[in-house]
Amino acid sequence: MAGKRLFQDLDSDQDQNNSDKRIKSLPSFSSVLGALITETTMKSFSSALEPVLRKVVRQEVEYGISKRFRFSRSSSFRVEAPENTTPTLKLMFRKCLMTPIFTGSKISDVDNNQLEIILVDGSNNQVNLDRPIKLDIVPLHGDFPSGEKWSSDEFESNIVKERDGKRPLLAGDVSLTVRNGVATIGEIVFTDNSSWIRSRKFRIGAKVAKGSSDQGVAICEAMTEAIVVRDHRGELYKKHYPPMLEDEVWRLEKIGKDGAFHKKLSSMNINTVQDFLKLSVVNPEQLRQILGPGMSDKMWEVTLKHARECVLGNKLYISKGPNYFMILNPICEVMKARIDGHDFSSQEALNQHYVKDLVREAYLKWTLLEVSERTRNETALSTQGDGLEQQYAEGHYHNIEINRSYQQNGYVHESVTNNSEIVNEGYLSTPAEYDICFIGSSSQNHINPF
Repeated sequence: MAGKRLFQDLDSDQDQNNSDKRIKSLPSFSSVLGALITETTMKSFSSALEPVLRKVVRQEVEYGISKRFRFSRSSSFRVEAPENTTPTLKLMFRKCLMTPIFTGSKISDVDNNQLEIILVDGSNNQVNLDRPIKLDIVPLHGDFPSGEKWSSDEFESNIVKERDGKRPLLAGDVSLTVRNGVATIGEIVFTDNSSWIRSRKFRIGAKVAKGSSDQGVAICEAMTEAIVVRDHRGELYKKHYPPMLEDEVWRLEKIGKDGAFHKKLSSMNINTVQDFLKLSVVNPEQLRQILGPGMSDKMWEVTLKHARECVLGNKLYISKGPNYFMILNPICEVMKARIDGHDFSSQEALNQHYVKDLVREAYLKWTLLEVSERTRNETALSTQGDGLEQQYAEGHYHNIEINRSYQQNGYVHESVTNNSEIVNEGYLSTPAEYDICFIGSSSQNHINPF
């Protein structure tokens, strides 16, 4: 019995030992939990890493494809042009832009017409190809190019991208076609101002669209002059170029609307550009005194120069008395005078103190003067049959032409027959009356690599 009990105890101890070994061989709860967390983390990491890897692989594939089929570096016309091809043709904007330019406002050329792009050769002769060429219109940095030549890669790198969250910088007819050597931009506007880029200015560029080709012919890009684009909210306060006689005086440079200079002029009943110009002729010292020391000499010159770009129109003012008769233009300048039977031209009258006194008197009674509007076929002024008026009409109002297309540039070439004194001190005189040639810049001045 004792031996049997001994064997039972040994079996019991062995079972207990085996049970303890089984318990010890089982994984702990913490290790199972750690394994589960590790597996979950790896799956999450793999899921997060997968799109990144896909993107990297895709970019590398695209880069390899683009590198394999890279376009030529010499010109924007690169689909069929061989490597290192020198452009033989170029695009060119026919005319300069009308300024100022505001966001949302239609952009036009200096003559207020639609912008035109022409295809020319190295001698700027227009070229007519027998097939159309597609163009892209793009915004460029205003300080590009730094020299007289550029590569198409430089052109591409200077295209301005819109700011985050903004519309494309140029909107409208940004894709067009050259036919018979000419492409017309129907309507194009800037959607953002130029204050946020390094140069504070934009250019408008034109390049041959990708995919358009012409049997390997290389065509150089075109660009306009650099221009400031202002926010449209400033259009209500914009200056006029050129100013008009009836414009409010704050339309002149350096005179802000409701600013100190505007208030000083208004207090002296100088409300329009015509008022400003009249006093600048009759008594410039008084006008300068009204503006005060706050307007520096440099500012004064800028304001006066802008005012003198004003188109004077075709009105004439008659001032007469018992022994004199004077014809004045709209800003109180003497066009012709007869005093005590002696005739004076405008230049001669400037040196006559008596004439100056008569002009000041006419200025003070300006609203009482007789007014006449001259046309090409009109006869002399009908004032008591005076021979001076007949002579004046015959000398100035026959065979009269004017080219108005470049008035905005402010350059005047005096070519008036008989009496060249009509154009005085830089003013743009009667636009429908006098033979004046305005000389301005054209697309010949555009920078290009030729």
